[in-house]
Amino acid sequence: MEKEKLITRIDEIRTYVTRELVAAGISLPKEPVSSCRAVPGQNLASYFDHTLLKPEATREAFEKLYQEAILWKTFSVCIPPNRVRGAVDRLKGSGVKVCTVIGFPLGYTEASTKAEEVRIAWEEGCDEFDTVIPIGLLKEGNIPAVFRDIHAVVQAAQGRLVKVILETCLLTEEEKLLGGVLAILAGAHMLKTSTGFASKGATVEDIALLRILAGKNRGVKAAGGIRDYATARAMIEAGADRIGASATPAILSEAEGRRNEP
Repeated sequence: MEKEKLITRIDEIRTYVTRELVAAGISLPKEPVSSCRAVPGQNLASYFDHTLLKPEATREAFEKLYQEAILWKTFSVCIPPNRVRGAVDRLKGSGVKVCTVIGFPLGYTEASTKAEEVRIAWEEGCDEFDTVIPIGLLKEGNIPAVFRDIHAVVQAAQGRLVKVILETCLLTEEEKLLGGVLAILAGAHMLKTSTGFASKGATVEDIALLRILAGKNRGVKAAGGIRDYATARAMIEAGADRIGASATPAILSEAEGRRNEP
């Protein structure tokens, strides 16, 4: 869809969603004031949420993740909820933030359960939360339920940054637009493509779409299948403000090697 037509369609969806939410007796929260956008020229490593979400990962694997994040000065580590307390203690004073996942990877836990996951991680010192949208409810057009799900997480986060994972490979373009609009209206700070556990991850086309959806202040995170510098660079050029990757050291090493080429 052409950009102008896409913007018009987003405005139409926003108007429709707002009307549906008001009819359901739902009040819209105030939009976040602070920007979640990347700064032009910032260090490449600061785009990265260095990620380890494999269910079989052990303490030794997480220690390696923390060492790599500190060495490369990544923006954050993204880890399972049951590793938050250890990560906060390990990374204290390093400048590396701690991010965890909520309702992961399928998104169909109850909103109250997701909020409780956030509350526990928040109390343990977690800085950011990547929550999976209730995909089935979105696809059936249950606007109030999807809004309440996301808003419950935003409220539980108490101002800390929330990214909403749309799992774009499972959605039509219209569903991506609807999910993005709902996430923004519910107070989310960033739109994220993927969990990395579905059939496909981030694409340049989806990042470009989410960039338009997110507007000037909301951020966009590309995740899933980003394993080399060329792919990471393409995502950033398409509008990504954050990259979720487990291959972060390899990507950054490749980028450093390119800079040092004669």
